[in-house]
Amino acid sequence: MTNYFSIGEAARAVHTTSETLRHYDRIGLVKPSKKDEWTNYRYYTEQDIVRLNTVRALQLMDLPLQEIKKVLEYDDLEKIVDFLAQAEKKADEKIAALQYSKSKIQLAKADYERKLQGYKNPNGTFIKDIPERVVLLSDTLEAPTLDNLWNYLDHFYDKVTPALKEQFIFEDLAGIYSENGLSRLFAVCIRYVDMDGLKVLPAGKYLSANCTEENREQMLRELIHIAKTKYGVEPKFTLQLVIVSGILQWNYEIQILLCAD
Repeated sequence: MTNYFSIGEAARAVHTTSETLRHYDRIGLVKPSKKDEWTNYRYYTEQDIVRLNTVRALQLMDLPLQEIKKVLEYDDLEKIVDFLAQAEKKADEKIAALQYSKSKIQLAKADYERKLQGYKNPNGTFIKDIPERVVLLSDTLEAPTLDNLWNYLDHFYDKVTPALKEQFIFEDLAGIYSENGLSRLFAVCIRYVDMDGLKVLPAGKYLSANCTEENREQMLRELIHIAKTKYGVEPKFTLQLVIVSGILQWNYEIQILLCAD
C-alpha cells in the first residue's frame, strides 16, 4: 500500500515550505503523485520526496530550477552520470571555498578575542609597566582611517627597502606617535634592523587612559596635565594605541612615559 504525505509533511521532510512545493508543482518540476479533485490538496509519495530532496541538493549547486528540471528529465544514463560527476566536483569546490572562508573567520575571531582579553582596562587613568618597544614611523600617515587600517602593515613593509624586507616583522598593532607637535602612525617591530624612521620607546611606567575618537584630544590634554602637575613630568612624546572595538570601529589607549626603567 502506498503511503501518502500531505504537502506540509513533505515540506518538513525536505526542509522547505509548502509554498515552494506548490511552485515546483506549477512549473512541472515535482508534481505530487495524488491531488484531491474536490479540495485540490496535494499528496506526495516517498518517491516524490526523493525527487524533492534531489531538487534541493541540486539547488545548492546554484543551478536554476529550469536547468534542474531538464536534468531530471534525462533518460540517458551516461548523461546522468556525467552531470552528477560535475555536480560532485562543484560541491567539492564549494566545500573547499567554505572551509577557506571558515578558516579566515576563525583567525579573525581569535584575533578579536586576543584584543578583547588584552585591552580590558579600567576606566579613568592607570599606570602600566611596559617593556621597551621599537617602532617604525610612517613618513606620510598621520591618523588612522578605514582605508589605511585595512592593510595597515603593508604600508610599513612597503617603507622598508626590498633588501631589508625579510629582516622585518611587525606586530599586529597600530598607533600614533607624537613629538614636538608632529604626529605619525607607527608599527611595532618584532624583528628589525637599523634604518631611518625607527624609534626606541623606553621600558618603564606609562600613565594611560582609554578614550574614543570623540574625546581623544581632550583626554590627551588631561593626561599631559596630570603628568606635569601630579608626577612632575614634561612628556617628550605621547602614544595613542588603536584599540579595535568592532569590525569597522576603534578606540584608543593613550600612553605617556612617567619614568624609564
